[in-house]
Amino acid sequence: MTAVPMPSGPSPSFESTSTGGLPDTPPVFALKELVARLQREQYKIQDLLSSLGFALRSLNNLNQFLELIPMIASRVTDAGGGALVLFRADGQVRLERLHCQSEDQCQDVRSALEAATRQVTASFQPAPESSAMTMARNAMLSLDRQVNRYLGDDFQLFGTAIIVQNVERGRLYVFSRDPDYAWTETRQKLVRLVADQTSVAIENNELTVALRKKERLDRELEIGAEIQLQLLPRECPVIEGMDLAAKCKTAHRVGGDYYDFIPTTFDQLRHPSAPRSAADPWSFAIGDVMGKGVPAGLIMTMMRGLLRAEVLNGHSPAQILQHLNFVMHGDLENSNRFVTLFYAEYNPKTRILAYGNAAHNPPFLWQAATNTITRLDTVGMLLGLDMSTQYYEAEIELQPGDTVVFYTDGFTEAANARGERFEEENLERALQWACRNCSTANDILNYTFDLLDRFIGGDRSNDDDMTLVVMRVKPELQLKLFDH
Repeated sequence: MTAVPMPSGPSPSFESTSTGGLPDTPPVFALKELVARLQREQYKIQDLLSSLGFALRSLNNLNQFLELIPMIASRVTDAGGGALVLFRADGQVRLERLHCQSEDQCQDVRSALEAATRQVTASFQPAPESSAMTMARNAMLSLDRQVNRYLGDDFQLFGTAIIVQNVERGRLYVFSRDPDYAWTETRQKLVRLVADQTSVAIENNELTVALRKKERLDRELEIGAEIQLQLLPRECPVIEGMDLAAKCKTAHRVGGDYYDFIPTTFDQLRHPSAPRSAADPWSFAIGDVMGKGVPAGLIMTMMRGLLRAEVLNGHSPAQILQHLNFVMHGDLENSNRFVTLFYAEYNPKTRILAYGNAAHNPPFLWQAATNTITRLDTVGMLLGLDMSTQYYEAEIELQPGDTVVFYTDGFTEAANARGERFEEENLERALQWACRNCSTANDILNYTFDLLDRFIGGDRSNDDDMTLVVMRVKPELQLKLFDH
């Protein structure tokens, strides 16, 4: 504001007037009017910014909020108009919103800004080593040059950055065609304030979208976990002369560990709790899909269906593994995911356990008569790795009291706070003590899980799925023979 010079000489007397002695008051009125006008301007700015803050707090639609930005920015600065330009990660620079106080100049401004954004988009070439922050900054500097070029010298232009999470996401431009218009420090601060509110709105909207996406994915994971839980055995079957216990503890809601008790005949499927079913052969399987989460869970589900169909066809363990490898190879060869699987079939009448292994952790066999532990294993590669792989089988006659423990590598690779792994040696020693001192399969199972929990630490979660299946031949075994 230019100061008005006061006249030299004696000060005028307020009492010498031509209005009957009233003071000469025009300078006072002018000052009061100026103060009133400044107050009105201040109230207007406060009202506009308050409205913008309210819109931000009650944000439901980002596009509607962005509509306000150029208008608010131009009105709080008494400028001719404003424009919001946003930069996208793919290099697109778009004029999102434009507001002009005068419609006459709006078309010219729009044409100039759209030409500038097209120029920047066309010349945008992201370098592979450049960060998002650097690319955005370069794009916005180029945009400033192009906007000044296309608008020309007729406009008094000011632009400031829209910054979201330390990355420039656009520019807020405010302009005036008045040659006497000046971008004072106060006006620049007001534009930056509006730009900051815009940044907060964009970030809040993106966080809301991300949260909704996470909630949707969480729900899908919950559904996946429910489906997978239904596919795992709800309870152990009743097998003549056999005591069974099993537990799967997943690291994620959907896991890649798999175990199953599989009926070998259609009669067992129809009448699983019938006494005759208990004396018929049953199949056991335990497997692990390389990886975690939903992809591993989907592969596990596919393998379960294929395996159950193969078992009902009456094939031997080696043939079943061979067929699974053929079928799964085409589905898994490009997925970088493979499957380990130990498959066994137990005949309660003969106590013969026939088995084959596709690179899974060999189960432990504790023999009651000698108090010794051995591993059950055969040669075979991962399922889905090589079409030419050959699989083999072996068998063993179990004696009363003998215990077979199937497990996944989540047990042996579980680590404590110091990074030490549980390892197979610790599992073997734990099982040898448990098999000798525990009276039931469930006691063995609980002892082993409790021991592992103490090793890991009560406040630590497991990094991998952990599954244990205990199969114990009852010491007082007396088989009932059924006529066919």
